[in-house]
Amino acid sequence: MGPVLLLWALAQPVAAADTPPPLSPYDALRLRSVGELAISPDGDHVAFTVTEPRRPLDEPDGPSRVHLWHGPGATPSPKGKRRVPDARPLVTGDAPIIRPEFTPDGRTITFLQLRAGDAGNALYGVATSGGDPIRLTRAPRAILDYAHAPDGKQVAFLVGGAIDNGAGALTSRGMDHDIYEESQQPTVVNVLDLTPPVAGADAPAARPLALPGSASTVAWSSRGMLAVAVAPTPTMDDFMMARRIHFVDPAPRDGKVTHVIDTQGKLGAMDWSPDGERLAFIASRDENDPKDGRLRVASLSGELNRFFDDLDGHVTAIAWRDATRVVALIDRGVRTEVVDVDVTGPGAAETRLASERPLTGLAVARTGRFVTAGESPEHPLELFTGDLTAETVALERRTTLNPWLAQRRLAPQTVVRHTARDGTELEGVLIAPERPEGATLPLILVVHGGPEAHVRNGWLTNYASPGQVAAGRGYAVFHPNYRGSTGRGVAFSQLGQGDPAGKEFDDLVDAVKHLVETGLVDRERVGITGGSYGGYAAAWAATALTEHFAAAVMFVGISELIAKAATTDIPTEEALVHARSQPWERWALLAERSPLRYVERARTPILIAHGKDDPRVHPSQSLMLYRFLNQIGKVPVRLVLYPGEGHGNRRTSSRLDYQLRVLEWFDHYLSGPGRRDAPPPPRAIDYRKAAGLPAPPKKDGASPNTPPTPR
Repeated sequence: MGPVLLLWALAQPVAAADTPPPLSPYDALRLRSVGELAISPDGDHVAFTVTEPRRPLDEPDGPSRVHLWHGPGATPSPKGKRRVPDARPLVTGDAPIIRPEFTPDGRTITFLQLRAGDAGNALYGVATSGGDPIRLTRAPRAILDYAHAPDGKQVAFLVGGAIDNGAGALTSRGMDHDIYEESQQPTVVNVLDLTPPVAGADAPAARPLALPGSASTVAWSSRGMLAVAVAPTPTMDDFMMARRIHFVDPAPRDGKVTHVIDTQGKLGAMDWSPDGERLAFIASRDENDPKDGRLRVASLSGELNRFFDDLDGHVTAIAWRDATRVVALIDRGVRTEVVDVDVTGPGAAETRLASERPLTGLAVARTGRFVTAGESPEHPLELFTGDLTAETVALERRTTLNPWLAQRRLAPQTVVRHTARDGTELEGVLIAPERPEGATLPLILVVHGGPEAHVRNGWLTNYASPGQVAAGRGYAVFHPNYRGSTGRGVAFSQLGQGDPAGKEFDDLVDAVKHLVETGLVDRERVGITGGSYGGYAAAWAATALTEHFAAAVMFVGISELIAKAATTDIPTEEALVHARSQPWERWALLAERSPLRYVERARTPILIAHGKDDPRVHPSQSLMLYRFLNQIGKVPVRLVLYPGEGHGNRRTSSRLDYQLRVLEWFDHYLSGPGRRDAPPPPRAIDYRKAAGLPAPPKKDGASPNTPPTPR
């Protein structure tokens, strides 16, 4: 740390009394955000879910709660006229709520939730005016998805497959073995005739449809046809790579498949046109395309039209505006566009809104009103509405879920564009605090996973990404969209295929070099972190590229590519859209591009963290790297395992612990002793002090930890 930066950093705690404090670790864990969206057919009502984090240490541990909110769909009246009522919570509880939808008449909001007496998520409905939810149906296992018939008289729903190891009743006598990838039975589509529910009465029986595989998504057309995404087996690999859309006539007792849409690769959301003549869906261009991001429209006869194959962006959400036009959200780089597509011809597309604010999710009413979720560098996802019939489409913010953010000092956030060593144009998002002239900052490089993902210029702070919390401590934080990222079309997303840890990770070094050359970053104080493929990047940086990085944090990451391919639950996806070959065809390359091969070279202190039940990247990937580095003994290393967690942490306690250890590791090696061979920080953490947690709840149940009530 240079002398100018040191004096500036030491001066931070004694800032003026009226200066807002920076975002604390506790703040990052208590952020509310909008999730799934729905709009009534007439556009008069919106329904959406809101993630409600648990208070760490002060209430029972678990994942965040997800509540159902409801509000008016119309754009608020102009100033001076009657104010439209705010959105409000409609259904709450400990069990998360998913899949909010309106019934065809718009009077009821339906959703899935696990309540007392349910074997798993059951289908519930609640009036838009409020009241107690009514169970519409339940099943012997969890309901995973559902779709209303347009006349409102039936509902189709998916029931998760049972676990069957062939032992029958003997499972209760200890015969509870798992026949790997065979015990899970297919997910089944059921059709239920809805009758007015009567309190205390048994739900009517549903009839299962006989489909050739395991279902995962269902949509019901106005012509009485079901569209069902079906995979050959319930495995995650088949879900990702082998699903095909089946058109199903639900009238026969067991259902009848009329057409199967011939697609390859990954599938995304699907939606029927209002007249029931066409199905729009998001798909990959081919089986080697890393991400579903192309628009497809299929007729009832199975004829398929392809749109946006050469788009230099990715379609992320779709909804029909009328019988001939599809509205699409398209990510282009770090921003989002709202595009109107005429699907009757060659696919003429009109950009209705080019939003610097990244948008997620889309629902459109027959009146042209729509609802989406938007974020910015100043806030996480909030509810926004708009009107496609307006001459100029604009977004109206409808919620402020975290009003207390206005009392926090947030560092400036900017889009940075630079050129890689081979001339490839790259971009990323930088969060950096103000600094004295001539001072340089320590840098934390946050590498996204996938690599079929990308960072947008929105809210970038969460338990696994230090963002504004680190900036408040004097760090620059950079999120690079290295080659292989989405948001720039298929060709760019495939640039890293067959070349693991090659040019894609050279891009990371080039990003650091650019930031150093601008005078922002201290080249001797560069850290790196990431999860999944980003964890692979962190492991590669700490070993093969160790001379460039002073500290690293690897989360659910990869250290040995051959073992990764042999233990992941998505081996086909790995071969088709990453390696572009099978492991036995390129043993030498996979060994050469594995961080484990370079452990003797490593001089970068590395914190390793992993969920003990991760099916995607087996925890042995972290165990191997830790074991070898620990045995060699030339670099500080620590391994933290989280029981019950998978490919990412869900519980509040696990998120708190991981977030604090990341910050502690970088403080220790980038802003602390400054020596790569310094012993790791203490194993124990004073969680309440380190996170900035308020005092524990009072005995009467009131808690100073409770965030302010949202609008």
